[in-house]
Amino acid sequence: MRAVILKDFGGVENFEITVLPIPTPTSNQVLVKLEAISVNPIDVKTRAGKGIAGLVANEMPAILGWDIAGIITEIGSDVNDFQLGDEVFGMLAFPKLGKAYAEYIVADINDLAIKPKNISFTEAAAAPLAALTAWQAMTTFTKIKNGDRVLIHAASGGVGHYAIQIAKYFGAYVIGTSSSANKDFVLSIGADEHVDYQSQPFENVIADIDFVLDTMGGEYIDRSLKIMKKGSTIVSLPSGLNETVVEKADVLGINGFTIKAKPSKEDMKILASLMSEGYLRSHISKTFYIDQIADAHLQIESGKTVGKIVLTF
Repeated sequence: MRAVILKDFGGVENFEITVLPIPTPTSNQVLVKLEAISVNPIDVKTRAGKGIAGLVANEMPAILGWDIAGIITEIGSDVNDFQLGDEVFGMLAFPKLGKAYAEYIVADINDLAIKPKNISFTEAAAAPLAALTAWQAMTTFTKIKNGDRVLIHAASGGVGHYAIQIAKYFGAYVIGTSSSANKDFVLSIGADEHVDYQSQPFENVIADIDFVLDTMGGEYIDRSLKIMKKGSTIVSLPSGLNETVVEKADVLGINGFTIKAKPSKEDMKILASLMSEGYLRSHISKTFYIDQIADAHLQIESGKTVGKIVLTF
């Protein structure tokens, strides 16, 4: 099978496409022939030696990637939940190596869900890590209610565009920040209001927020806290600039948390249901082939990706 090896941390020139034996599943795993995978910012950060590079450094050279969609071609002896030919999707092993940059992978059954029949492989592969992050951030620490005012930063990005749809599913009034170039997109996927972060400080035009999903960290935490109600909740995603959110929020009577997505069969089933029923859709800004992995990483690295980037075989 073809696979993309990262020889060492650094630039995209450290990727190498090679041929490896097809792996064999253990008794509680399945073998999946991949139809599509997606690339996330954590892939890019880890490749560069940041992100979770410290967790995988002793396994170099390594196969990166976590988001997958494909067809089960072999089943371990103890597997009862899946059958040969099942179309599945999921986030593999995160934050351990998922080894998704390959034509075949072995997957733990608890990392997978059945792909909805009305969703393509590319749409399915785009979702897991980003959609799980949004779902878990918005359900782990609080319950968003009908009419709550929800602020989502970087609303046109991978996590952000799923978060808008999830917040709307809960009945919230959603405000999204992005550049003016992405205003129409943010509004088209359900946001009630858009703020161009480049033309005006968002804290000057927004108030009385019940929930903030912070994807930026740093000063965005301080600025967001200024416009939040007492007893409200802010969840900050890993950025290296979010360590103080808990303490800063607590001083103001606000609940502050950080979160990293974790594999969850139950949450994947919920996402599958939301996608099947049309409440949650993946926006794919560009599709690459697996041998264009460097181009895909550079696109994410540009910081200008709307929605998700997907690779096919």
